[in-house]
Amino acid sequence: MRNQDSLPRTTPPAPAEGRPPARWTFLTNHAHVLIVLNAQPDLVLREVAVQVGITERAVQRIVQDLEEEGFIRREKVGRKNHYEVLTDQPLRHPIEAHRNIGDLLKLITG
Repeated sequence: MRNQDSLPRTTPPAPAEGRPPARWTFLTNHAHVLIVLNAQPDLVLREVAVQVGITERAVQRIVQDLEEEGFIRREKVGRKNHYEVLTDQPLRHPIEAHRNIGDLLKLITG
């Protein structure tokens, strides 16, 4: 398990001065949720939603998608959930299918 103090910041940086906020990003919300849950596996989904910049309901749907497709595993710990990102799973699109989730996470988190 990783120490949260040593984790990279997962919230997007503020737009450069005089520059409007981005209308789109290179990664999907599914990827953003995976990145946040990998960095902070005990985070409540409300906080994941804040960091990703989407609604809690959207995060719930994404987590359901990721769990159903075998990209994350959810474990109930007391009253909270703990999420494990399954890093050996291949990426879904044919262009990047030669890489796995772990490769994506390493690229983003360094």
